Amino acid sequence: MKLHELDISQLSGLIGRKEISVPELTRSVLDRISEIEHKLGSYISIDEERALVRASEVQEKIDKGEIKSPLAGIPMAVKDNICTRDMTTTCASRMLDKFIPPFDATVISKLNENGAILLGKLNMDEFAMGSTSFYSYFKKTKNPWNSINTPEVLCEGTPVSVAAGEAVYALGSDTGGSIRQSASMCGVVGLKPTYGLVSRHGLVACASSFDQIGPVTRNVRDCTLVLNAISGKDHMDSTSTGTSIDDYSKFLGKEIKELRIGIPGEFINNKGLLEEGIGKVFQDAVNTLSGTGIHFEEFSFPLMEYVLPVYCIISYGEISSSMARYDGIKFGYRAESCEDLIDLYKKTRGEGFGPEVKRRVILGTYFLSAKQYEKYYKKALKLRRAITDELEKALEKYDVIIGPVLPVTASTFTEHAGNPAMANEYDAFTCIANLTGLPAMSIPCGRDAMGYPAGLQLFGRRFREDILLKVAYAFEQNLGEVK
Repeated sequence: MKLHELDISQLSGLIGRKEISVPELTRSVLDRISEIEHKLGSYISIDEERALVRASEVQEKIDKGEIKSPLAGIPMAVKDNICTRDMTTTCASRMLDKFIPPFDATVISKLNENGAILLGKLNMDEFAMGSTSFYSYFKKTKNPWNSINTPEVLCEGTPVSVAAGEAVYALGSDTGGSIRQSASMCGVVGLKPTYGLVSRHGLVACASSFDQIGPVTRNVRDCTLVLNAISGKDHMDSTSTGTSIDDYSKFLGKEIKELRIGIPGEFINNKGLLEEGIGKVFQDAVNTLSGTGIHFEEFSFPLMEYVLPVYCIISYGEISSSMARYDGIKFGYRAESCEDLIDLYKKTRGEGFGPEVKRRVILGTYFLSAKQYEKYYKKALKLRRAITDELEKALEKYDVIIGPVLPVTASTFTEHAGNPAMANEYDAFTCIANLTGLPAMSIPCGRDAMGYPAGLQLFGRRFREDILLKVAYAFEQNLGEVK
């Protein structure tokens, strides 16, 4: 196999045995980017010189025994809403087209301590409002599984870079399902950790009570290695906690037959939303796993019908608040030839934001308005609590809950990316994890009729990523790779 096709554990072993050097590995992945990036468009920016200088520095530290992390010397990339010092962080928006943060996000600092090699920043929907890059200011990112015989599928740059060998692993953000949805369509693993497990300091806010940084990797073991490095308490983020585990990988390979796995009937029996092809891929995966002695049980989740509207109302309200900081005064894009301050605000936001950001800001402002607050926002907050309580009650009975990641195929998802009503509906299976703050992840489980990968989604108990990853690893071993 070529170097860019190997996972973290394999590459770390090669580096440790001195069979390859960090500069050689970095050069190999950069060559892969040069070879294929023009077809995919994963990256917004690449800093080749910086990566190679960093590779030499890390190699020297490895030789001196100063870094012993499995991530040392491994080339990676991050979504372009995670702040990187002296490197543009654009959020794929005209508003931040030339913004260079003066600091690193906490996750970047932690990865630097572990010897990571940052290659560049990955494409996304503007301010993370989507999962297909359809609303990126710069370009659209193509799924590496595209072929001349299938409809073109769009994805975020984060999973595309990993699936195509343009990065060994990547960090993304998940507000309503971005990490899991894109990972599902690209045949890689994506984890949205429990809210607070990974610091959000340095993540440009979309909807602050929903946003969470998480890893995108080639397999579950790699996911544990990245989570080990980025999780934990951060005094710069008041919502972060100190409840992380030192080594999540030690739980992999443990027996899971005694665990109880639940399947919400509202996920798999939703004929109006769930495409038949996706239902079949999911059921085939369950049948395969059942054959190994794993027991599944269907249960009812009555509040499921309220999940999507509650998510939209609250998240749009938070988006309205978050986007208010972009006014053309302190940083970011500033419109020219303005008559007065109000005109400056109008023109800056009108020219700096794309259509999806404007739509969510307008709706969020409406939900927060004095006349509508009680009717919409306050009721949604109460329902959010009820939904969280109901899901956590279900997780008292079941160790893990599973379902499809997306209700539709990758091609259908892309086809309706520019239709807000349809695109929002497809978040129904993923946004519940953000609404409740519980951990969830996607692992590959098969391919749809068009040949695109589809993902199996797992939900876990709050701060019990150990159980979630243990089950995901067992499933992965039985389902095999998507080829």
